[in-house]
Amino acid sequence: MNTVLLSVVVPVYRVEGYLHQCLDSIRAGLNPQEAASVEVIAVDDASPDGCGAMLDAYAARHGDLRVVHLSQNVGLGRARNAGLAEARGTYVWFVDSDDWLPDGSVRAVLDRLRAEQPDVLLIDHLRVHEDGRAASDASSGVLRDPSLASLIRLQHTAWNRIVRRGLLAEAGLRFVPGWYEDVSFSNPVLIAAQRIAVLDRVCYHYRIGRLGAITATRSERHFEVFDQYDRMLSWVSARGCEPWLRHQLFTLMVDHLLVVAGNDGRLHPRQRRAFFRRLVAYYRRYLPDGYPGHPGLKHRLVRLGSYPLYAGLRQAYRMVKRGPEPGPPVPPVLAAAPPQGVPC
Repeated sequence: MNTVLLSVVVPVYRVEGYLHQCLDSIRAGLNPQEAASVEVIAVDDASPDGCGAMLDAYAARHGDLRVVHLSQNVGLGRARNAGLAEARGTYVWFVDSDDWLPDGSVRAVLDRLRAEQPDVLLIDHLRVHEDGRAASDASSGVLRDPSLASLIRLQHTAWNRIVRRGLLAEAGLRFVPGWYEDVSFSNPVLIAAQRIAVLDRVCYHYRIGRLGAITATRSERHFEVFDQYDRMLSWVSARGCEPWLRHQLFTLMVDHLLVVAGNDGRLHPRQRRAFFRRLVAYYRRYLPDGYPGHPGLKHRLVRLGSYPLYAGLRQAYRMVKRGPEPGPPVPPVLAAAPPQGVPC
């Protein structure tokens, strides 16, 4: 009889400064019985730093970590697949190695899995900046509505959903190569699920802005997001999903591509026009029948295919966000407390 309820798969690549915090947070506070229900599988994705040796030392010291060493770097998605292939748990949770879990998270997840036995369990998270500031995600409110129409709008990542391992085999879902690998995985697991449960509790700390993270790296590889949407929408089309769902997924795709298009940390300014043109092409290719349109101005500019208007609007947004330009510096004598009789 399988006693492992939950397999936690941790892909590892160039995270020496964060690795121990991540691994320690998974086992923190578990009693022996709870720990026996959890296995942790770390996948060394041929990390060029000391992460592989750190994992081996951690496993030798603690005895409850399984380490998989890959002979060559395969990327986040296929590293997750390698860990999944070793998993024995009824459920699998993909945890990124530069993130960590708040105290009590695994225990809360185990309790909810036992109580509801879902296909997918969704959890809440906080976005944590490098300076320690933490904030809720804009999509977290959807967890209060258990309908698929609401939950499909949750941030589409692999780490905020714990999935019954058998569901992945039944639905033919695995991670595919390339950046933005979560796109072709996260919403399909919700669509394939018969039973979705929600744990409206912060169970994950998502580190943002880390040097070296994909979302903080300028690269032409951000164009790979289009290939991921090809895969996701092809999977959806093959399942004959209802029109409302196709409409919502289309809106989410355009929203996401606009985020990438407008992000200075991802696209070099010279690449933005080409990305926008590709976005317009995808809008026209995947526009579903009966789509009611979207009231957002950026959506309308995509529909029109007008990059000059989009670029002007983007620049105006940034000027408003920055606020007025500062005036000339105030001389020190005037910056001090004014002498008596001079109005403040």
